[in-house]
Amino acid sequence: MATENGELTSAGYIQHHLKNLTVCHTEQGWQWSGADNNYVCDGNFTAFHVDSIGWSIFLGVFFLWLFRRIAKKVEIEKPGKLQSFVEMIVEFVDKSVKDTFHGKSPVIAPLSLTIFVWIFLMNLMDLIPVDLLPWAFHAGGVDYMKVVPSTDPNITFGLSLSVFVLIIFYSIKIKGAGGFFKELAFQPFGPWMMPFNLILEGIGLLAKPVSLALRLFGNLYAGELIFMLIALLFTAGIGGAVGGVLAHIVWAIFHILVIVLQAFIFMMLTIVYLSMAHEDH
Repeated sequence: MATENGELTSAGYIQHHLKNLTVCHTEQGWQWSGADNNYVCDGNFTAFHVDSIGWSIFLGVFFLWLFRRIAKKVEIEKPGKLQSFVEMIVEFVDKSVKDTFHGKSPVIAPLSLTIFVWIFLMNLMDLIPVDLLPWAFHAGGVDYMKVVPSTDPNITFGLSLSVFVLIIFYSIKIKGAGGFFKELAFQPFGPWMMPFNLILEGIGLLAKPVSLALRLFGNLYAGELIFMLIALLFTAGIGGAVGGVLAHIVWAIFHILVIVLQAFIFMMLTIVYLSMAHEDH
């Protein structure tokens, strides 16, 4: 952590907040990243970002618990505000699937709902003040704590690679292995241009999970970084504190749009890609 005369600098503050709580296996056994061994897990293939994994699981379980609780206590005549909100989300996702997905699959709608709500909840963590939860965990002896899973490329690539596996699975299931290979090898310029077709279609296929992961990661990472820069204003006296509060409110209001939009884009691209996988040429 960058310090000057024992005090944390602006660069050190940002670097500290961008570092994950990590555990990895070394020659000395399993070790945690901490103040005394900041870089012990850097470049280690066995490293696990415990905070990203933990918050992702927590938010996923919260999503399942909340929707199950509402489904069990559903009111037809006098629905509550939370039930109405959840029903609005379900109807919105269902309509998006019906308008975009042209195949027949009982998996796509539940998958789309899970993707949208789960990513929305992960993105929503970005609205929590950047120092609140890290400070609380630091008081408990935890040196690092990133609470926005979608700012971790490991999480976003995990989501996108899961979608990619489904794309390959349904492409082979609907078209057959031979049909899937022909789609890659014979389009768009016919069988005589097979090597060029394979390169062109192969790049397009691999670009799908990469674009899904990097789009979500880049937007949320940039938003988190701006919140950190705004937080530094509070160290500039009364004027900086007032400006920091106003800047935080303005950016948080704008960032709500980013949070919802990125969850929606990830969901819609997933539906589009799986719809393409179900098309049998």
